[in-house]
Amino acid sequence: MEIILKQDVQKLGFKDDVVTVKPGYGRNYLIPQGLAVLATPSAKKVLAENLKQRAHKEAKLIADAKVVAEALKAIEIKIAVKAGGDKLFGSVTNQDLAEVFAKNGQEVDKKFIASGVIKRLGKYSATVRLHRDVIVEVDYEVIAEQE
Repeated sequence: MEIILKQDVQKLGFKDDVVTVKPGYGRNYLIPQGLAVLATPSAKKVLAENLKQRAHKEAKLIADAKVVAEALKAIEIKIAVKAGGDKLFGSVTNQDLAEVFAKNGQEVDKKFIASGVIKRLGKYSATVRLHRDVIVEVDYEVIAEQE
């Protein structure tokens, strides 16, 4: 079953992509949730026209995302957390990274950050997706909080 995505769907595709899914997934989840529409010939024509009109705007979005990516790379991130030995009391998640980015003036939604759940001290790397074409690797360090 071919569908056109109306929003980004994790591990499936980005907005305005034409993807093939199993009929049950499309009919019972994607379409009722408003995440997709059926890819009929007329819907494909409308999509093609919209993509032509949006090409110029897309170039500006990519340029803005690249500026943000350079700013994120320039930030030296050290997250101080309570720890016993090298194990953390709690964990460091995408939310913590999003808060660090916000303190440095870069608003990034936590759902676009892929770092996993960190439970030990050390150096780690996170992937931040700012645009479908702009994905940046950000290195950070989890350190013990000083008393």
